[in-house]
Amino acid sequence: MTITIQQITTANEADLRLPNEPFPIIGEFLVTRTEAGWSHQERLAAQVHEQTFPEENYQLAAIDAAGFALGAYAEEQCVGLATFEYQFNRFVYLADLKVTQTYRRSGVARALLDAAKPIAQAHGSQGLCTIAQGSNVIANRFYLAYGFHIGGLETFRYEFTRAKGETDIHYWLAY
Repeated sequence: MTITIQQITTANEADLRLPNEPFPIIGEFLVTRTEAGWSHQERLAAQVHEQTFPEENYQLAAIDAAGFALGAYAEEQCVGLATFEYQFNRFVYLADLKVTQTYRRSGVARALLDAAKPIAQAHGSQGLCTIAQGSNVIANRFYLAYGFHIGGLETFRYEFTRAKGETDIHYWLAY
């Protein structure tokens, strides 16, 4: 299986509509901070369930105004998408990363991030940053395995939503 990465342009703009697919919720990622720094542990669920994020309705002009998007392709089929936004602090924010269920755990997400680095560096970036929900253990594991470091924990964002109690874990990766 050969995966190619291409920047999203008007030629492949339709691939911005890569649908969100369910992903397993296998537990919770618990983050704490002490004088020694950030640490985490996992609390695995007795029963696994699935979650699907709502569709984003991305517009290429808006993405290009804020940053860039990359698509991952098997043959000519889009199997992964990553959107990035330039930040004031010389980091590039990974706003969205998704891979179709068939191609998960096959290196597609890693290939998307690897391809983003030189684009971000050419723009003067010093690294990448992103956020993962505490309930998405698999995403949190991926970011740590890729080399990101935990840099923060947000506990209030979902306070007045159906996701009350959810957390956001902030990740940073300096080049």
